[in-house]
Amino acid sequence: MIWRARALVTMDGPPVENGAVWVEEGRVRAAGAFPEVARLGSGPVVDLGEEVILPGLINAHCHLDYTMMRGAITYQSSFSRWIARINAIKRSLDSGDYLRAIAAGFAELRSHGATTVLNIESFPELMLMMPPPPLRTWWFYELIDIRNCNPTEEVVAGALAFFEERDGWLGGCGLSPHAPYTASRHLYRLANACADSTGLLLTTHVAESDEEDLMFRHARGNLYDFLASIGRDMGDCGGRSSTARLLAEDLIGRDWILVHLNEMDEDDFEMLAAPGLAESIHLVHCPRSHRYFRRRPFPYKRLHDLGVRISLGTDSLASNDSLDLFAEMQTLEETEPWLAPESLLKTVTVNPARALRKERTLGRLAPGAHADAICVPFHGDISTVYDEIVHFQGRVHWMLVEGEPAQ
Repeated sequence: MIWRARALVTMDGPPVENGAVWVEEGRVRAAGAFPEVARLGSGPVVDLGEEVILPGLINAHCHLDYTMMRGAITYQSSFSRWIARINAIKRSLDSGDYLRAIAAGFAELRSHGATTVLNIESFPELMLMMPPPPLRTWWFYELIDIRNCNPTEEVVAGALAFFEERDGWLGGCGLSPHAPYTASRHLYRLANACADSTGLLLTTHVAESDEEDLMFRHARGNLYDFLASIGRDMGDCGGRSSTARLLAEDLIGRDWILVHLNEMDEDDFEMLAAPGLAESIHLVHCPRSHRYFRRRPFPYKRLHDLGVRISLGTDSLASNDSLDLFAEMQTLEETEPWLAPESLLKTVTVNPARALRKERTLGRLAPGAHADAICVPFHGDISTVYDEIVHFQGRVHWMLVEGEPAQ
């Protein structure tokens, strides 16, 4: 099949007028100007009209389990109270509720142009009950051992048991020690050891809130008091940030996908400036969740200048009102107006593809890449195509996942 449109953005070269993509057996065989693609390719031609074809978007951080929580939690002045509210809601739900939430989340992601999602899964047993996901999904098993009655080794072993190959499932798996306040040093070490031996990807929340910062730097605050009250060993608190502690002990580092890094001080930046470290870390920023929590300004420019590769995620609907990456790009543009539209688009295509170690096959439309693509309306000049894409609002009505139209 050859798909043709008024314009094509490949993220592998300049935008193309009268562009086309030749798709065969789930892969891109050629992408470029229609006359050249038509000369190389074979099969029927479908003209999508006044549209621009571009790579499917990649949501680099999401919690599909919480899709039913849209609007359920009003702004909480305390991060600890927000966590308590989520936990209260979770106690009222069963597996059927979560399965429906995940299915609704996939439908919403698809309507907003995401063909790939990095999902933090709190209940991996649900994977045994669901059909193959409609989108390319990396399932990161959330690991917490703060109050787990099982030894930490059993927690990790249990996670790996759910990651057996499943026919028809696109994507992969990874491990997600939840955060330094809920996952022990030992759990982080085990996750690193598993990744070294199996190649699994690793992600974690870190430096998310001012309460986390108070807890680790100053051994006080609401989060400190709450965790101390439920029996957490607080001996690692006081003196250094959570980021500095994890980096100093090599518990996080190269190739980790770090989510948030909202609270940074000069020591943290100095550690990230170590030769080759910043360029090897993948960071996920969630602009609208950041705004929901009324965080202080995110240090995007400084992290960018250090060489950190930044991707965007939506986080969950417990702190957002949609799973719309176009809205995330638009919010980021408001806070970082110096970013060019092409750079904004990279945060939801090539950057997260690199975090997944799939930079040659995802996030771009080039020979050999997975045929994951979307299109949005385009009526301007080719020089404005990135700007039109970033400012798109509405529903995406055409999508390919592995070369097949997504339903």
